[in-house]
Amino acid sequence: MSDRSLLAIILAAGLGTRMRSDLPKVMHPIGNLPMLGHVLKALDDGSRKRIAVVVGPGMERLEALVAALAPGATCHLQQERLGTAHAVLAARAALQDPADDVLVLFGDTPLVTPAAIARVRAALARGADMAVLGFHARAPQGYGRLLMEGERLVAIREEKDASDAERAVTFCNSGIMGFRGAIAEDLIGSIGKANAQGEYYLTDAVELANARRLAVVAETADEDEVQGINTRAQLAACEAVFQARMRRAAMDAGVTLQAPEMVFFSHDTVLEADVFVEPNVVFGPGVHVEGGTRIRAFSHLEGAHVGRDATVGPFARLRPGAELAADTHIGNFVEIKNATVAEGAKVNHLTYIGDADIGAKSNIGAGTITCNYDGYLKHRTTIGAGCFVGSNATLVAPVALGDGAYVAAGSVVTDAVPADALAIGRGRQEVKPGRARALRERLAAEKARRG
Repeated sequence: MSDRSLLAIILAAGLGTRMRSDLPKVMHPIGNLPMLGHVLKALDDGSRKRIAVVVGPGMERLEALVAALAPGATCHLQQERLGTAHAVLAARAALQDPADDVLVLFGDTPLVTPAAIARVRAALARGADMAVLGFHARAPQGYGRLLMEGERLVAIREEKDASDAERAVTFCNSGIMGFRGAIAEDLIGSIGKANAQGEYYLTDAVELANARRLAVVAETADEDEVQGINTRAQLAACEAVFQARMRRAAMDAGVTLQAPEMVFFSHDTVLEADVFVEPNVVFGPGVHVEGGTRIRAFSHLEGAHVGRDATVGPFARLRPGAELAADTHIGNFVEIKNATVAEGAKVNHLTYIGDADIGAKSNIGAGTITCNYDGYLKHRTTIGAGCFVGSNATLVAPVALGDGAYVAAGSVVTDAVPADALAIGRGRQEVKPGRARALRERLAAEKARRG
């Protein structure tokens, strides 16, 4: 479709009252991306396009989101909510700048795919004046029915207005429609009020188009692709479909998911071939894992890059800015934040590494902490190549360890350690013979006295 221009009008003014939320409905996330973002991604097909988003009053947060996700998109205010046709005409200024195709989508249908959109546009490219995306419903109750005569779509009948025969139809309306750009504004602008509430329904455009002897067709999508969200339960149902898609795509790309239903993906998770993921792993936004790496159970990764043949977990946490090179080992109950871990380095147990750089082949002992925050500012710790940091060491930033440096277990390090030097920063041990026996006797006597 790169040779055809597109105007995509996304309706996003709904309050989502049944969500019981102060957040605009289309800002609720699926796979850690607001559902509106999924619709925008489905439009990212390389074609010449403009995007107009219809918002409601007081939706400044939504307008800011649109600006962040789709720079260049325009927002149009629907002051009163008087139906879908009325919402589209809120973007009349965009409609008056012609495009080959005008596509109307909904911000609360986040599972729509580029392929489904392409089918609607292909119908317009073949000469249709209007194309409606339908689906065959497993349970059609509540949906508008698409009434066909051969290849022609003659009407969309709402269930309350349908005859018994029409209610038996399972081909239903998704709400997504495409129009030949030259006729879109006039056709939609001709829709009259459809009910006692004075609402204007976009579905009436079908019969209007037929009355004008225009070519009206229907294309088909899978039911999962076009399910809308009005409640938290429907949000969870769409999340489940999205997760199933991501898991299948990962496995098809050569990733092993040991227990697929126990792995949670974000919309932008990238796992290369031969990654092995154990159960109960969560991938937050911004994660890229290179091939041959094993992500062990109960680990949580966000904003992190993991190199080839690494091991992460179990029970590890990689926070934003974690950069792990090839063949690194991050073990149980280790947290890495805004830190680089060079090739072959190991941080295997009960450790916090924040705002730090760890050199190649270094080994960080259990219980080590980089003290990176003084209550006001963050400071960096630099650990050279081939270092050995003993257990329960505290590295107070800013501080640097040269290549090959050793830090004795239990040390508090506040000054730089030169290359190949040994740092010991702990109190000297004293041994007092017989003192333990005397202490036990004294404590036993005190306990007996207290009864």
